[in-house]
Amino acid sequence: MSEPLSLPTEVRTATYSERIDAGVAARQRRPRTALADWTPAADRKDPVTLLAEQEVGRVAELLPVRHERMSASAFAFYRGAAAIMAADLGSMPNTGLVVQLCGDAHVANFGLFAGQDRSVVFDVNDFDETNPGPFEWDVLRLAASFTLAAQDNGYTSEEAALMAKTAARAYRQSMAQFASMGDLAIWYDRISSAELTNWAQLAGGDKGIKSVSRIIDKARTRDSWSAVSKLTEVVDGKRRFLDQPPLLVSLPADDPQSDGQMHELMRQYRDSLQDDRRELIRRYSMVDLGHKVVGVGSVGLRAWVVLLQGRDPDDLLVLQGKEAVHSVLEPYTGASQFDHMGQRVVNGQRLMQAASDAFLGWITGFRGREYYVRQLRDMKWSPDLAKLPPAVMVGYAELCGRTLAHGHARSGDAVAIAGYLATSEKFDESVSVFATKYTARVQADYHEYLAAISDGRVSVAAESSLTKEMIIRAT
Repeated sequence: MSEPLSLPTEVRTATYSERIDAGVAARQRRPRTALADWTPAADRKDPVTLLAEQEVGRVAELLPVRHERMSASAFAFYRGAAAIMAADLGSMPNTGLVVQLCGDAHVANFGLFAGQDRSVVFDVNDFDETNPGPFEWDVLRLAASFTLAAQDNGYTSEEAALMAKTAARAYRQSMAQFASMGDLAIWYDRISSAELTNWAQLAGGDKGIKSVSRIIDKARTRDSWSAVSKLTEVVDGKRRFLDQPPLLVSLPADDPQSDGQMHELMRQYRDSLQDDRRELIRRYSMVDLGHKVVGVGSVGLRAWVVLLQGRDPDDLLVLQGKEAVHSVLEPYTGASQFDHMGQRVVNGQRLMQAASDAFLGWITGFRGREYYVRQLRDMKWSPDLAKLPPAVMVGYAELCGRTLAHGHARSGDAVAIAGYLATSEKFDESVSVFATKYTARVQADYHEYLAAISDGRVSVAAESSLTKEMIIRAT
């Protein structure tokens, strides 16, 4: 795509009816029923090759761990294979209704976290692949993730299809609601702990309320001090990160990366913050630096953890700097408007989330690599999908569909999208059919991946096989 897709600007001058008409006209580019017609492109790239190309520049020593994690199940493979789905979606006609995409909107990338006012909110929580693009791409990825998770859990094909359809229906109905609201009302809207409790009551009565209350209480315990307690220890009177290679490695105290360079990085980071956060962070100094392996698809990207101390020994904060590379969407949406990939991630997160981390920022780090920075943990929680019964998973699909619609309504034209979706179930049904078809393709790709592991084209390794020295040398 020669020209990058950009967020709509004509909303400011178009009338409501013109915006509805724009949505209806988008059906000519991509009819709602056509969303169900996905078939692999004739020149579809081999998935093993595509994943290998994506790994260029990552920490080679960690890639076997990535492969091992992705081989655990078809859903785990899907989580690490956003590049494959981006290529598949990019080969299709699209609606042209552009929003800020999450880019990796699968079910495991939704959850609880703390807002800046310390309230617990539910939202999308992963933006490594964010970029402007057609709204339906996120919806299709979300729906297919539910059918894959349902298969992993041993649910029936009917239950899996219902989850995908429920997510699409919730998205459509929520977008209609947002289309009737003013921009400020959309901007301030959020899924709070009170809304979660209401949802739980509808889904599971008193038992559901108790379950959600326990979840919220658990999330509230995962604050900055819980990160300190879990990841650090006191050695010779000084607090340092634990050594648990390869998942967590504390760098040597005399490592040059932990001295002058780190102070320069902290200055960069402060400059990327809003003025009040900049003043707050200025009161903290770095105590220790470590490397932490995170996620499934992210394994191999460099992810640092930084321990900061304020006025008192117990006034501690853990930040994470995660390497940011080009979004897997960019070959199909056009290049990001941001030269710095960390800034791309931060901007996308701020646009989509109802309440973002107060410490979001970005830096250019060692060897010119780009990172985004956030607070580690801070009341973050996502459900164990394997433990959700089918009825609860259907309710969760509804919650995720509504949440995704809100993120899109903040950046795109909710009225135009609502005009495209309309009030019939054509969109819901088409998305569900797509999810079923695409799940079959993911299963086939997954078995190709397992075959590549078996014949040695893809290497795997247990996490315990990597030493601290290997990680330090590689990063």
